[in-house]
Amino acid sequence: MDNQLVLYNTITRKKEKFEPLNPPFVGMYVCGPTVYSDVHLGNCRTFVSFDLIFRYLLHLGYKVRYVRNITDAGHLEGDNDEGDDKFSKKAKLERLEPMEIVQKYTLGFHEVMRLFNTLPPSIEPTATGHISEQIEMVKKIIAHGYAYEVNGTVYFDVEKYVQDHDYTILTNRKLDDLLNNTRELNGQDEKRGRLDFALWIKAKPEHIMRWPSPWSVGFPGWHIECSAMSSKYLGEQFDIHGGGMDLAATHHTNEIAQSQACNHTQPAKYWMHTNMLTVNGARMSKSAGNGFLPHELFSGSHLLLNRGYSPMAVRFFMLQAHYRSTLDFSNEALDAADKGYKRLMNAMALLPKLKATAQKADVDIEGLRQRCYAAMNDDFNSPILIAELFEAVRIINSSYDGKLAIDAASLEQLRVLMQQFVYDVLGLVDDNTGSDDFDKLMAVVIALRNEAKQNKDYAMSDRIREGLSAMGIQLKDSKEGTLWNKI
Repeated sequence: MDNQLVLYNTITRKKEKFEPLNPPFVGMYVCGPTVYSDVHLGNCRTFVSFDLIFRYLLHLGYKVRYVRNITDAGHLEGDNDEGDDKFSKKAKLERLEPMEIVQKYTLGFHEVMRLFNTLPPSIEPTATGHISEQIEMVKKIIAHGYAYEVNGTVYFDVEKYVQDHDYTILTNRKLDDLLNNTRELNGQDEKRGRLDFALWIKAKPEHIMRWPSPWSVGFPGWHIECSAMSSKYLGEQFDIHGGGMDLAATHHTNEIAQSQACNHTQPAKYWMHTNMLTVNGARMSKSAGNGFLPHELFSGSHLLLNRGYSPMAVRFFMLQAHYRSTLDFSNEALDAADKGYKRLMNAMALLPKLKATAQKADVDIEGLRQRCYAAMNDDFNSPILIAELFEAVRIINSSYDGKLAIDAASLEQLRVLMQQFVYDVLGLVDDNTGSDDFDKLMAVVIALRNEAKQNKDYAMSDRIREGLSAMGIQLKDSKEGTLWNKI
């Protein structure tokens, strides 16, 4: 197992050597989607990034338990415990049961994840399936003196908590700044302090999703759900907690406080966050009109897009940026990524067709392999890895054209390298052609062209070659017969 992996830890604000709490086992929790609407691209970028991290940890030989939850209750419209529950509101609008909403969008989320070729998590718990665990956690927090109940609703006492702990340890924000940016409590407010947040919420008479508890018939607060589920499946402390950077200031800050108050320990050793999305330099959002959904990106149906892009081209585009960097969508950037992805897949298709030479290789495959590992070991630096893989693409193309010698041992090493990093780690597959049916079709076309050449019908032979070239397929005549590749 390679033990030189370093990753950026949000809570310490620096890169650290990755040392699991109980090697070779690794526990990783990632905040999943709130399934009241279609999954948005920001979520997709986060899940593709953690899929890369999951894949690489597996590749290094770690035994990873990857937990990614489904939020299907308790997520109010506002972070300050106001507004309607998102599921109840959507259910009323569409005249459906809330769990019909949950089922519809959970299935949609899974389909998008399948299109992006993400590995399923080890466990995918739902908030509604873990109400009893959340109630037990709230009981402990009350017993430890960090929560209070008012009229059936239980609040976390942040001002009591900050007497003993650093509430802003994750973001390093000043507590005074947080207080100044939080509205004053009015006389109707049940909270004791402005930063206090709900652990359990008493349901209004019209609220659909509700469960009995020692305090009221109600529903859990959003933050307690992840704390309860992560501790149930990964223990009171585990290795990696991840999510989008938008979760750090409130959701993850409150998770840390809840876990510390309940279990007297930080929940995770390493905190990892993905950066936001922009479109032509402006932050992507529904209100700005520049946010598009995955299916709009695949089909090209959004007004800002010139055309559609395959899910694998979009995955490749996402991996071309480091997970902690802003990812900017533009037609030009997507076009460039699409070309790069096709070039990489073309090289992968040529790789099995390469013939080893008796002459020793003109290239250092071992050095290339070491640079690929160095890239990924440096905080999962996929852009640098991809740059190194394009050096491998150059080697493959030059060898195919007979301009570069490669011996059998080096060729086998190259094949293993590309299989491991292109398919296993980056999680890319060829979604352009790459099917057995297409290979069979090309065999028929090449046979027809060879027959035309044998009959000295060179005009027909040239028309077949030119027609294929116009479709982006190049023929190459060699001693072994006619080979083809995509250009």
